[in-house]
Amino acid sequence: MALFITDECINCDVCEPECPNDAIYQGELIYEIESSKCTECVGHFKKEQCIVVCPVDCILVDPEHTESKRELELKYTQLTGAEYAEENEKEQTF
Repeated sequence: MALFITDECINCDVCEPECPNDAIYQGELIYEIESSKCTECVGHFKKEQCIVVCPVDCILVDPEHTESKRELELKYTQLTGAEYAEENEKEQTF
């Protein structure tokens, strides 16, 4: 499951730097998430960092890009070149 940002986004700029996969970018009107790069922080953190920092709760699971935990683990490996290991997932960055 990739995440997506709703039109409630206030362009506060806090989510983009928190994404370990550089999946978040400034779109035409609001921030957007590139589903092919979003692993919901699997492999990096225990919780989705963009959701943790979002002040308006506008980041949701994208029903059009559903993926199992295993698929997210494989995507992590493809994106980083590192083997997935749950023990490497941190609590938070702040």
